Amino acid sequence: MSQAPHHDGDHASTRLFGNRTGLSLLPVLVVAVIGLVGNTGGAGMIWLPLLAVGPALAAATNRPRGVICVGFLAVALSVTLGTDQDVPADELVAVVSALLAVTAASTLASVLRRRRERVLADVRSVAEAAQHALLQPIPRTVGPFQVAVRYSAAAAEARIGGDLYALVPTPHGIRLIVGDVRGKGLPAVGTAALVLGLFREAAYDEPDLLAVVSRIERSLARNLGPDDFVTAVVAGCPRSGHLEVVNCGHAPPLLISASGEVTPVDPAHPAPPLGLRAFSGQAPGLQRLPFSVGDQLLLYTDGVTEARDHAREFYPLAEGVARHVSDDPAHTLTALHDELLTHVGGRLHDDAALLLLRRQPAQGQPAVASASAVAL
Repeated sequence: MSQAPHHDGDHASTRLFGNRTGLSLLPVLVVAVIGLVGNTGGAGMIWLPLLAVGPALAAATNRPRGVICVGFLAVALSVTLGTDQDVPADELVAVVSALLAVTAASTLASVLRRRRERVLADVRSVAEAAQHALLQPIPRTVGPFQVAVRYSAAAAEARIGGDLYALVPTPHGIRLIVGDVRGKGLPAVGTAALVLGLFREAAYDEPDLLAVVSRIERSLARNLGPDDFVTAVVAGCPRSGHLEVVNCGHAPPLLISASGEVTPVDPAHPAPPLGLRAFSGQAPGLQRLPFSVGDQLLLYTDGVTEARDHAREFYPLAEGVARHVSDDPAHTLTALHDELLTHVGGRLHDDAALLLLRRQPAQGQPAVASASAVAL
């Protein structure tokens, strides 16, 4: 069974288009209140022009038919109040004409708004299809591993951004990548697509993890501009049962032992991001780590660790992991993501990706606590 990534923008359409039923009654209520005040307070000519608020407000909340209905209600009330309070005919005609003009303009605005909403819905549909093609769903279980992923695009309507992740089962064990493209917008999405395509192909073909990284590096050197680069962590779990990690200028993964101890996997030999090796001459190194039953590996992007609260304090990811780690990676990431949103006040300002891998016991094998140490 595969899991689609959770998105911070999943309910954006509900926020944008939702609550339409409640809002559609607001213009009618406004017109009714103005009419009531004008009727009970006298001096109707003072209040009659305010009836234009009804159709003007309806343009933002109602369909064109609803705008027309609110406009005619406002006209009917203006005629009734004007007649009852002996408003001069020429003044009443001016008010009615103004109401009809506002209603016509508001109806046109409603038509244009609904057309933009349909375009936005189409764009969101295309973005969702692109997201599924770019960030393909990851199975909850891959061989002896449990996997969970959480992704939040800073632009809620976009659903995708410059952060990337992938997990590929290969003849050489499972391999995964989490990375962050420099920049934002469509160029970053294009670079992310390029990296993921290269990784999926190389991860399956190359028996050595460093060869996978070198293959990605060579292609990026040909295709990226001089100021473009991608920070990434590439990891693999060969058949031997240990963990391999190659860090290319990315935030260090967190290794979580079965006993709950959280240890950052700092690179023994720092390497530049993908796409910049030719400028530095430094090549990444391969780290081999013990990865026993119950151990977990958390890969993430800087949108998580650089998220600030109102006091400009960064989110303490390692502490959050220690608080929320469990035997269910999906539960752990949900708790982390909720705490992260609380930390920033409800809205992330950068893309954020989390991928958690847990080695589970083989069927019939009891879980054994381990204290995995990072071997640098």
